[in-house]
Amino acid sequence: MLMTRHGGCHCGDVRFECEIDLAPEGQRSPPPRPGVWWTTTFRCNCTFCRKTRMWKVFTTPERFRVTQGEEKLVEYRHGACEIQHVFCGRCGLHPFARASFELLGGDFVCVNIACLDYVDPQELEATPIVYEDGINDACDAAPRFTGYL
Repeated sequence: MLMTRHGGCHCGDVRFECEIDLAPEGQRSPPPRPGVWWTTTFRCNCTFCRKTRMWKVFTTPERFRVTQGEEKLVEYRHGACEIQHVFCGRCGLHPFARASFELLGGDFVCVNIACLDYVDPQELEATPIVYEDGINDACDAAPRFTGYL
């Protein structure tokens, strides 16, 4: 079910709200766009996601708002520089990323689930996850080994 969630960085300087769906398969709201990105959560094995322990859920820019501390955000881009990774300039947490890919229907935001305010552990346990092989630039394929994700 689509719900408005609140989250932020560790020190509290950056706050956001987003409309996302963490429900199990079969209980999810209709996706905002076609494609798997809008119907599940993701764990990627690229060096960036692995080192930041990013567990992401996609949402549209219309369903995401920075409510406090936009000016405190620091940007980092790597590789092809297509993804704007943002961090709190004070505590260093990575609450979300932004980019635009035609394959995903244009602009999107990836929310770091770990930066959401309290989410019931049982809800997280039931949340579907797709594993991406980002280390091999094959985000549409599962990696051979997911144990370290």
